[in-house]
Amino acid sequence: MDHPADHAPPLTAEGVLRRLEWRVVRRLDGRLQGDYRTLFRGEGVDFHDLREYEPGDDLRHVDWNVTARMDTPYVRQYTEDREATAWLLLDRSASMAFGPVDRQKDRVLVELALTLAQVLVRGGNRVGAVLFDNAVERVVPPGQGRRQVLRVAHHLLQPPRSPTGATDLAVLFRAACGVARRRSLVVVLSDFVSVPGWGPSLGLLARRHDVVAVQVLDPRESRLPSVGMVYVEDAETGEQIFVDTDDPGFQRRLREAARQRQEELAAQVRSAGTELHTVSTDQDLVRALARISELRRRIRR
Repeated sequence: MDHPADHAPPLTAEGVLRRLEWRVVRRLDGRLQGDYRTLFRGEGVDFHDLREYEPGDDLRHVDWNVTARMDTPYVRQYTEDREATAWLLLDRSASMAFGPVDRQKDRVLVELALTLAQVLVRGGNRVGAVLFDNAVERVVPPGQGRRQVLRVAHHLLQPPRSPTGATDLAVLFRAACGVARRRSLVVVLSDFVSVPGWGPSLGLLARRHDVVAVQVLDPRESRLPSVGMVYVEDAETGEQIFVDTDDPGFQRRLREAARQRQEELAAQVRSAGTELHTVSTDQDLVRALARISELRRRIRR
C-alpha cells in the first residue's frame, strides 16, 4: 500500500504564503505593532547632502571620492524614505540541504525570505531577490505587493540546480553590487559555508548599501547525536569520513571546531562593515526575527 505522504499535494506559492501569513506574519504584526520599518531599522536610502565626518558617524557612509579630493573625511547624508527597496540574497547551495528531514536549512531560508518579503511589501517597500547556488540562478527584479511575494515564492519552490564544486559567496556579493544600483536594504540569507575570500566583496556591498547578514544554521553542525559509528558527508564536496559519535573526544573536537568557525565568521562579517545574526532550524521564526529587530535598534542608537 502506498504511504499517504506519497500522494501529498505539491507545495504551491499561494499555499506556502498563506500558511506563513497565518502562523508567522500575523504574530509578527503583533510584535511590531504595525511598524514594519522596525523589522530592519535603517537609514533612508535617498542621497541628500555631504558634510564633514564627525566621531561616531557610520564609516559605511564615508564618500571616499570626495574625501580623497578634499583631503578631509566626508560622509553622505540620506533622507528618510519609508518606501525603500530591499534585496534578498538567497543561498540555495548544497550545504543548505542539511538538517532534520522536515526542517532543513533551505526550508527555514524559504520561510525567512517570504516572511521578510511579505512584511516589507506591506510597509510599502519594493522587494527583489537574487537566488544563488554556486552561481546566480535567477534575479527577481524589485516589485511591490503580495503578487511580488508570490513571484519570489514560486522561484524558491523550484528545485535548485545540481551545482558542482564548492560555493563561493563572493560571486553572490559581486552580483548584488551589479543589480542593486540605488542604495537599498540588502538581507543575506545563507549558512556562509563557502570558500574563503568573500569578505572584500561583502565589504564593498556594505559600503554601498545597508546590509544585514543572517546565518541559517542547524544544531547538528556543532553537536551530533550519539548513534555510534556513522559516515558523515560534506554536502559541498561529497567527501565522506567514518566517525564514532559515541566518542566524547570527537564530540569535544566537533564543538570546538564549530565555535572557532563561528568566531571567525562573525569577525569577518564585522570587518566587512555589517553585523551577523543567526537563525537556527529549531528556533521559532517570530522570536528569532523579533530578536534581530531589537538588536538592530540597539546598534542604530
